[in-house]
Amino acid sequence: MDYNLDWSVIPQNMDAILEGLWLTLQISALALLISIPIGILAGLLRISRNHFISFLATTYIEFIRGVPLLVLLLWIYFVLNQFLHLGAYWSAIVGLAFFSGSFIAEIVRAGIESVPRGQMEAARSSGMSYITAMRLIILPQAFRKVLPPMASQFIILIKDSSLVSVISVADLTLAGKNIVGTTFRSLEVWTFIALLYFAMTFIISQVIRFLEKKYKVAE
Repeated sequence: MDYNLDWSVIPQNMDAILEGLWLTLQISALALLISIPIGILAGLLRISRNHFISFLATTYIEFIRGVPLLVLLLWIYFVLNQFLHLGAYWSAIVGLAFFSGSFIAEIVRAGIESVPRGQMEAARSSGMSYITAMRLIILPQAFRKVLPPMASQFIILIKDSSLVSVISVADLTLAGKNIVGTTFRSLEVWTFIALLYFAMTFIISQVIRFLEKKYKVAE
């Protein structure tokens, strides 16, 4: 069967594509900003000496990591939304933030545990409280180690954000679906959408590589 390519469908629908692209970046950025404090807090609580607090943090991390993001988004939109009236936009952000936060929590935990225990012991023996030692000694060192993987999480977040189209958020993926539905030019549209996702993630990956080289030199 012959298929004649018609790339004119792209410039004809560029406004809708750019709107979807902007919304994808907006949702991903907001979700990341919310997920970072969630992840840091959960990561710190995960290594708490209080077993109950550690259990709660571990339960959150393991549960969210064990539930598919698609199911989590649907549950937030169709169940939690009935009580909090979040709407599709904020349901998407909350779902992405809590999902990404669970992975950031493990990154933070691994980063803190990679710092030699002797440094905490030395800080405590010099009279520092646990919180002060964590803030001044441990976290600055852990930050260097967790920054690259946390930046990589942003790449994953952008790709995961394509799932928000299932709850009617007009992101880049939904824009592509709508254009294909009206033009029937699936090959051209999805090829261009794929290139846009690649462009976003490629640019961020280059920033991550720069940061990795910078901190390796600093070390």
